[in-house]
Amino acid sequence: NSIITALREKADADQSDKTVRDLIWLLYDTSLLTSGFSLDEPATFSSRIHRLVKLGLSLDDDDDDAEDDDMEDLPPLDGDDDNEESAMEQVD
Repeated sequence: NSIITALREKADADQSDKTVRDLIWLLYDTSLLTSGFSLDEPATFSSRIHRLVKLGLSLDDDDDDAEDDDMEDLPPLDGDDDNEESAMEQVD
């Protein structure tokens, strides 16, 4: 997929790029939504969308410094912890 390839290249070039991180999270979250799951933190999803819309419109991002706290590492892959139920098992 060309989107994944481009994001991988940008992430490899600068791992601290907040925009690339937002885009990766948005892809992950939208894939959850497309698959019928709910988001654990919809407000975080919304704030990422707002930041990217501001970026696309070339608006200042000065007031969003407090929102850096929602930048977390990607969640563990299914199967990393055998004691926890997967998201799919929770839905069933």
